Amino acid sequence: MNKITVIGAGNVGATAAQLIAAKELANQVVLVDILEGIPQGKGLDMYESQPVHGADSPVIGTNSYDETASSDLILITAGIPRKPGMSRDDLMATNAKIVQSVTKEAVAKSPKAILIVVSNPLDVMTYVALKASGFERHRVMGMAGVLDSARFRTFVSMELGVSVEDITAFVLGGHGDSMVPLPRYSTVAGIPLPDLMDQATIDRLVKRTRDGGIEIVNFLKTGSAYYAPAAASVQMIEAIAKNKKRILPCAVMLEGEYGINGTVVGVPIKLGAKGMEEIIQIKLSADEQAALNKSAADVKATMDKVVF
Repeated sequence: MNKITVIGAGNVGATAAQLIAAKELANQVVLVDILEGIPQGKGLDMYESQPVHGADSPVIGTNSYDETASSDLILITAGIPRKPGMSRDDLMATNAKIVQSVTKEAVAKSPKAILIVVSNPLDVMTYVALKASGFERHRVMGMAGVLDSARFRTFVSMELGVSVEDITAFVLGGHGDSMVPLPRYSTVAGIPLPDLMDQATIDRLVKRTRDGGIEIVNFLKTGSAYYAPAAASVQMIEAIAKNKKRILPCAVMLEGEYGINGTVVGVPIKLGAKGMEEIIQIKLSADEQAALNKSAADVKATMDKVVF
């Protein structure tokens, strides 16, 4: 790719920009933020780390969208974290305005870009970016399932004492309390998870996956997770930049797939140079479909509160 822009120079955005640059996924990485000096300072610091990484992708920090022009891919991490006493609706309303604004500014300069959204609440912010950009759905995706699956894989690894490399996991649905981990589609070296642990253990790991974000917030007290979310975002970006055709769970607008219409939901998709190249429809049990329907309904209820 020629240019990748990261909007938001906070912990997730800055960590993602560093990974993108170190992996040389673009000829140029642009880090943009409204706070004067922050993207410039972080960008220069990253640029100065490139000789150590043996990477030649320059990192440009800026407060202007002019430098983002003609980006091939834009990662949106802008928004505020949830604060004590703040409801999810408060967070949604505030971040919807931010994501709507930055999306419009970015796509005006880069009308052919692919958008990946990380801002929370993730599924709804992906919908906001889709509407604000006017792009086709295959060019606007949310990062959630990759992160949730990574958390599930981590907890399975910790439980069984095996390499994370041998573990595959699928987590569908909304990014939050109603996510739908699929243990029977999750394997260790091809062995289905239910063959390796009892249902009580699986249930415990599923619950920990659902609570993965808040577990870290409770430790940090004044912040939220960013290493794993950034890494998950970059995995999606790498699949697109290198046209790898990877099958990853991502939040996309469904138009009848899985019996769901007009709602952004996490499902497995094929990621390549064009963005979302295919939605993979796997067979779900009645209970799994019911859980996915409930998750989609929860997302749709929040989506309907967004004011454009």
